[in-house]
Amino acid sequence: MSPDIPELLDRLCYRFPSLLIDGVLEHEPGTRIVAVKNVTVGEEFFQGHFPGNPMMPGVLMIEALAQAASVLLLDEDVQPSAMRTVLRGVNGARFRRQVVPGDRLVLEVTIGRRRRRRRLAVAAATARVGDHVVAQAELLVGLIVDEARVDPSAHVATGAELGKGTVVGPNAVIGPHVKIGRGCIIGASAVIEGWTEIGDDNRVFPFASIGLIPQDQKFKGERTTLIIGQRNIFREFVTINRGTRGGGGVTRIGDDNLFMAYVHVAHDCVVGHKTIFGNAATLSGHVSVEDQANIGAFSAVQQFCRVARQAFIGGFSVITLDALPFVRTVGNRARVYDLNLIGLERQGMSEDTIAKLKGAFRYLLQAKLNTTQALLQIEQDETVQCPEVDYLVDFIRTSKRGVNLRRPSDRIEVPEVDE
Repeated sequence: MSPDIPELLDRLCYRFPSLLIDGVLEHEPGTRIVAVKNVTVGEEFFQGHFPGNPMMPGVLMIEALAQAASVLLLDEDVQPSAMRTVLRGVNGARFRRQVVPGDRLVLEVTIGRRRRRRRLAVAAATARVGDHVVAQAELLVGLIVDEARVDPSAHVATGAELGKGTVVGPNAVIGPHVKIGRGCIIGASAVIEGWTEIGDDNRVFPFASIGLIPQDQKFKGERTTLIIGQRNIFREFVTINRGTRGGGGVTRIGDDNLFMAYVHVAHDCVVGHKTIFGNAATLSGHVSVEDQANIGAFSAVQQFCRVARQAFIGGFSVITLDALPFVRTVGNRARVYDLNLIGLERQGMSEDTIAKLKGAFRYLLQAKLNTTQALLQIEQDETVQCPEVDYLVDFIRTSKRGVNLRRPSDRIEVPEVDE
């Protein structure tokens, strides 16, 4: 379905002299758009631009491409409706053919992920008539924010703070002690309560419940907090509880995390950055999940456990001891399988580091050594030394609950894990 072009272009700061897009032919939200402008003899700029030999001014071709880029950037699935765009620069503009009345101008704009920053996008823009390129340029398109927008049916309590560009959807409820940063999207019927602080560019989907009281019978209504960083996604029916006095009083979520539908994060948990929680994954109270960990769907982590950096917890697993970094931990009363090779490679770990981790885990999981002996062998083996192995050793030595080093039985087939 095509976006609402007039509504989106109404938020374009510079669109003089007129609407220069008539329709959208192709649309990949946030990445690519192909729009069209039918150039008719009735265009007002033809009256004074080369009388007797009318042609479309080059600056208006750039403007048409900028409007197409704005439609792409302001798509509701990508940016909140309180955003506006502004053309901040044009690099390498080339005009190769004339555009005259009767031409059909096809406008293609592409924005790669690496060409986007928080408030600026670099767009590759090309205009064609038929098979011929008539203009091309690199556009620098900035995003600016309006004041927060609140749906009339939403309830935002007196005292709540909403940052610029934040959008609150229908029937959402925002409590009086809530602070929400810039550019956030709060979905329909979502509830955010308590002493909750949410950073910039977070998205809370419909029916999520953020910052409500913990499910702990020792909780007596004391003031505790939930602190959430930036660019997190909380899908439908996610529940994040704030802390308890006995656990330090704070539940803390980092940046760039994905919480899929029905995920539960209990009181006093600490979640790092760039983690992924599958559907209905559950953290009990006081759990720590470090950066880039992946917890599969319907898995549960017992209270006070730690999930190490870049750990992979398979779906339907039960974690009762600290989960090791870098490896796949899978199953009921989970067993440790091999290194999570696919995940580590996707996260950019080098082949040399992976080889050293394999060597370290041979001592831990395959050699007939107890944990103390295995750690000593790792520390003495110069061929496996690297920062990641140092982190592994430190993680095991500092574990209070003990780490999970149980291997699967030889009689049990290693399950295929969707990574």
